[in-house]
Formats: sequence, structure tokens, C-alpha cells
Amino acid sequence: MRATIVGCGAVGSLFAANLAQLDDVEVWAFDLDGEHVAAINEHGLRLSGAGDVIAPDDGIVAVGSGAPYALAAARALIRHTSMDAGTLALEAMKIAAQICVYTNDTITVETLGP
Repeated sequence: MRATIVGCGAVGSLFAANLAQLDDVEVWAFDLDGEHVAAINEHGLRLSGAGDVIAPDDGIVAVGSGAPYALAAARALIRHTSMDAGTLALEAMKIAAQICVYTNDTITVETLGP
């Protein structure tokens, strides 16, 4: 299964790291903050706590105040297009950059996993 995490702040990074520990999950993590991505690449992530892992049934996870809407849109697209999870997340980030003045269109794709 592939899981795509869009937004690798504290919560997104925690989800990505925990899902990457599962044997049958390939994790794709996306973030628009270039400095954040560079820091993760250089220093990695340090996590603590119980970190119970719950794998999504369909490989789609949404976090935050708009999560239900993002989850609904992602599920609709994945069911009705031939895009894989990584392409779907990338296209969603491009659209977000067109909508939100705080989101840029310089996108770096990083894949987390074993």
C-alpha cells in the first residue's frame, strides 16, 4: 500500500514516520517549505511518545481543520482517475499554490521509507 502525506509539519511528519515503520506501506511525504525539507533531509526526524500506528484502509490520510474535505476530494480522485497517490498529491499541491497566497509552486517530492 502507498500512503501519501501532504504537509510535513509536526503532525504530518509523525504520521509519515509511523506509517513508514509498517512493513507493507510505502510512504510519500510532501511539503512546500524548502527549508523544512532541507532540515529533514540533513538532520532527519526525532520522534518520541507511544506513537500507536493505525494504517488507513485506502492509503489516504488527511490532517488538520480541512481534513474531511481534503480526504473526500482525494478519495474521489483516486477512485475516478488513473493517478497514483504520489501524482495525486503533487497535482493537489499545484492547485493549492494557485488558490492560496501563502503556498508557492516550488515543490520537492521526498519519499520516506525503509
